[in-house]
Amino acid sequence: MVKICCIGAGYVGGPAMAVMALKCPSIEVTVVDVSRRRIDAWNSDRLPVLEPGLDAVVRACRGRNLSFSADVDRHVAGADIVFVSVNTPTKSRGLSAGRAPDLAYWESAARVIAASAGSRSKIIVEKSAVPVRTAEAMERILLAHAGGGNGGAAFQVLSNPEFFSEGSAVRYLLRPDRVVIGGRDTGAVRALREVYAHWVPSDRIVSMGLCSAELSKLAASAFLAQRVSSANAISALCEATGADVSEVTRAVGGDGRVGGGCSHLSSGVGFGGPSLAKDVLHLAYACEANGLPEAAEYWRQVVAVNEYQKGRFVRRVVASMFGTVAGKKVAVLGFAFKAGVADARESPAADVCRGLLADGAHVSVHDPAVSERQIRRETAAVAKEKVRVARDAYEAAEGAHGVCVLTAWEEFRALDYRRIFDGMRRPAFVFDGRGVVDVGKLREIGFVVYAVGKPLDPWLKGMPAAA
Repeated sequence: MVKICCIGAGYVGGPAMAVMALKCPSIEVTVVDVSRRRIDAWNSDRLPVLEPGLDAVVRACRGRNLSFSADVDRHVAGADIVFVSVNTPTKSRGLSAGRAPDLAYWESAARVIAASAGSRSKIIVEKSAVPVRTAEAMERILLAHAGGGNGGAAFQVLSNPEFFSEGSAVRYLLRPDRVVIGGRDTGAVRALREVYAHWVPSDRIVSMGLCSAELSKLAASAFLAQRVSSANAISALCEATGADVSEVTRAVGGDGRVGGGCSHLSSGVGFGGPSLAKDVLHLAYACEANGLPEAAEYWRQVVAVNEYQKGRFVRRVVASMFGTVAGKKVAVLGFAFKAGVADARESPAADVCRGLLADGAHVSVHDPAVSERQIRRETAAVAKEKVRVARDAYEAAEGAHGVCVLTAWEEFRALDYRRIFDGMRRPAFVFDGRGVVDVGKLREIGFVVYAVGKPLDPWLKGMPAAA
């Protein structure tokens, strides 16, 4: 039986290996991590990752051919294929802090593999988003250990980046639009292709060079972020001119040269999540490190526009409320960076809350999935005493001057906005950052409504510009 081990039980490694175990019953899959608490969570009835369909996949395989363990060395030693799926955050200190990826976890994993291999040859597979030529660096670490007398193990390093996004991971992993495998050794590439061939059509398994595969993940994130930032930049002009961004993006999305359809062309308060902006900035750093400052600046501007959009939203809220939110209650509906996940890392909602708090607002937050602990952690640095976490949207909006809709949860579309209006101060504002509300119906109720990229409410046209 082929044995696969994945180092890293995070958001990529856990779901990816669970689906692999489900589709490859003849392969033994073990996910390892140095965090005992994380492993215990994977072995419990409450997984550490909120992802539709994941519970059922794990239950179907755990105890059969899928296991989770903190015994890293033993399972790495016994594996034929080792996936490396560890965090690659941005450096927070030292040289190139705030720009370069921190590869400390990746290097630690490489050294664990080298030390644990013994005489057993292995295929090493990069699963994390890593800089170009990371595979070459890993090969050097493994070769150095082999030369030091580790029993003569041979290592072949492949790149197999993951492209799914939170909230749709299982659906994507079961039916990926492509699987990218980069490597130099044809035998190793073929072995990994055979694993994926259990459920992925052969024409969707794409082989390429190592550097190309590594770069493809960062490039995919950058192209996606660029589409979102482009739509958001257009949304500001739409508001200024009376155009409707949804109509503009529908027209643009119908052009096959742009990519076809309107997917990811919708505007909003900004993109978020733990990896998108990070991947773009790491790509910018790679350009800079390779003597391409103009290309680096282009990608940095994609992130800069995203920051501009979040700040523009806050300025619109403040400007609409007569230039200040000091002492006013503002309800925030949605704190997750997108609907369907419980993840508030790099959430635009957190940035909006911090901006409102900095101007003196009292913020009442409701999110159906994000914990109170996460909400308080993201806002505590500004004004802990001015943040309340509400049980539902109605409690959050009671007595509020304004409501900000910042995550596109379906339940926010079905709210009784008449009830919300009746419990609010006058004038009652709604600021829609995700295209959730029916603007016309809310204005009929009596709300003053601002929606990103939509023609301004007549009530707001006399207010100072917030661009």
